[in-house]
Amino acid sequence: MTLPTIKQVRAYVVRGGGADYHDQGDGHWIDDHIATPMAKYPEYRQSRQSFGINVLGTLVVEIEASDGTVGFAVTTGGEPAAYIVEKHLARFLEGRSPTDYEKIWDQMYFGTQYYGRKGLVVNAISGVDLALWDLLGKLRQEPVYHLLGGAVRDELSFYATGARPDLAKGMGFIGGKMPLHHGPAEGEEGLKKNIQELATMRERCGDDFWLMFDCWMALDLNYATRLAHKAKEYGLKWIEEALSPDDYWGYAALKKAAPAGMLVTTGEHEATRWGFRMLMEMECCDIIQPDVGWCGGVTELLKISAMADSRGVMVIPHGSSVYSYHFVITRHNSPFAEFLMMAPKADQVQPMFHPQLLGEPVPENGRLKATALDKPGFGVELNPAVTLHRPYTH
Repeated sequence: MTLPTIKQVRAYVVRGGGADYHDQGDGHWIDDHIATPMAKYPEYRQSRQSFGINVLGTLVVEIEASDGTVGFAVTTGGEPAAYIVEKHLARFLEGRSPTDYEKIWDQMYFGTQYYGRKGLVVNAISGVDLALWDLLGKLRQEPVYHLLGGAVRDELSFYATGARPDLAKGMGFIGGKMPLHHGPAEGEEGLKKNIQELATMRERCGDDFWLMFDCWMALDLNYATRLAHKAKEYGLKWIEEALSPDDYWGYAALKKAAPAGMLVTTGEHEATRWGFRMLMEMECCDIIQPDVGWCGGVTELLKISAMADSRGVMVIPHGSSVYSYHFVITRHNSPFAEFLMMAPKADQVQPMFHPQLLGEPVPENGRLKATALDKPGFGVELNPAVTLHRPYTH
């Protein structure tokens, strides 16, 4: 089967929610006094937007084939990433077959290695890679998960990330991951407040419901160790991203120091097979949590997952909606998935990438049937009501 070639790559930006899910209005739980590495500065403690977490906005990548079929994807990166896609990455795709995703990925990564390797550049590569998989699925009239080997289970089960695990339990989720609200700069009083919040949620949720803390890179080793041991009494299932993503040595020490039975997880802000190899070879964590829109896309996530599978490490991708669902449903070592509660009060299930995507499936009673993914590509469309801006061309 000869497929059309890639005619054009285009990059757009858009503001307000969607892939840049931190770009929310006032009063949203996701920006309410959450512990961060910047919380040591009082002026940046109340809001993550105050130090610029939402400055980039969403990146939308479109790849058009010679027959007019368009694949697309959304991730973060905004205008700087759009420049990289248009001015640098597009040359590695146009005129090629969409089946050449391995060669394309390799050239995008090594062609940008001198200024990339992680962060913004890999976000851009991820967006292009996801759009390429979407295009390939549409050209073959198959969902991406079929291209990845097919479903290994009939449905996905989810835990919910949000400020109200007690409400998430009532919605059928298997667990609830709470943002940690107080970091080391708030001292013993802040530590007590963190533990009290956990205790309150444990009382509301009962003993059979997972509770986790998302620490968003905010802690030091001593604080993280103390938090983990104090949380043991309340059955904390895992402590997530407690340290800087570059502190592999600290994670290895935390994993050794954590209470028996409590998992240490990280990887949301890690990238590529080489970064995750460090996490696994140094025995930094029990679960890795790559974001498919940030770690290198599906092409790279397959390599990361294979390494993890050989080591008995679970891969539970960070958020990313349909882009991770199509992956998780095909992997034995990804037994459940994360769902970000994007309702401002975390009191209802809303599509994660709203308003940018149409047709985005959401869990019902904490689950999603594999058949909900049975549309070509990733099965979603761009919302025509959302205004896209193309800041660069080539």
